[in-house]
Amino acid sequence: MLERIKIRLQYLLPKQGLTRLAGWGADKEAGWLTRTVINLFVRHYRVNMQEAQQPETSAYRTFNEFFVRPLRPEARTIIEGENTLVLPADGAISQLGAIEDGDLFQAKGHYYSLEALLAGDYIMAERFKDGLFATTYLSPRDYHRVHMPCQGTLREVIYVPGDLFSVNPLTAANVPNLFARNERVICLFDTEFGPMVQILVGATIVGSIETVWAGVITPPRQGIIQRWRHPAKGEEHSITLEKGAEMGRFKLGSTVINLFAKGQITFSPTLQNLTPTRMGGLFAEKMSSVPSDIHAEETMAE
Repeated sequence: MLERIKIRLQYLLPKQGLTRLAGWGADKEAGWLTRTVINLFVRHYRVNMQEAQQPETSAYRTFNEFFVRPLRPEARTIIEGENTLVLPADGAISQLGAIEDGDLFQAKGHYYSLEALLAGDYIMAERFKDGLFATTYLSPRDYHRVHMPCQGTLREVIYVPGDLFSVNPLTAANVPNLFARNERVICLFDTEFGPMVQILVGATIVGSIETVWAGVITPPRQGIIQRWRHPAKGEEHSITLEKGAEMGRFKLGSTVINLFAKGQITFSPTLQNLTPTRMGGLFAEKMSSVPSDIHAEETMAE
């Protein structure tokens, strides 16, 4: 009964207004009130402040400063190896697997289309047909900066306006087409593992989505799709980010979706639904170009 009420409220509440109000409040320097809110948040969500560069909550002038707090360099280890990709964010795997018949699995009984997720860009969608996807949910307690799974050169960014439903597991299990209807920023990269998309998905009271190359993407929320194209690697003004480098951040939590082309990578076997993630851990490995049965035949011949 309570769960049905929560889902119903998702449709009834003025999510845009609540989000603007939350963003306004989170950016205010309110002295003792700001410190009180931060301390209550840390206590309620059991945030590990010892990982932060500034562990004392009094160091943060606004709630947003606290929410996007940087970690100490030694708090996360970036897995090395030229054939490995690292987890882009702290959180938990919501879903991962194959893109089948142009659809991605959201939750039991719910799928959404790749083309809808990519704002109707059928050319981009074709590049990821029969590929792989991974959805990472960032809870309120998590570190909210998003990093690169591998080195990548930015080629295109698409801002897609949309709803601001919550993206927690309850909502994902009950709101159809959740990630294809919410506000999102789609980032396409060229990588050594083929094309890769990293999508930052907005949600209720997510006051801002930012990238390291452009700063704040949203707000303002203008209600129109916006697109920016970028030069290829080696060309003037191209943007290349290293493996493990920060690429964006949320001011008040959300979800990251990664897309990979067919035959390029395989996810770490340790990852499955609800697996906790820590940025920099093993995400995936490059798929071998030589079938395993050929390796076996060579071994037998020796």
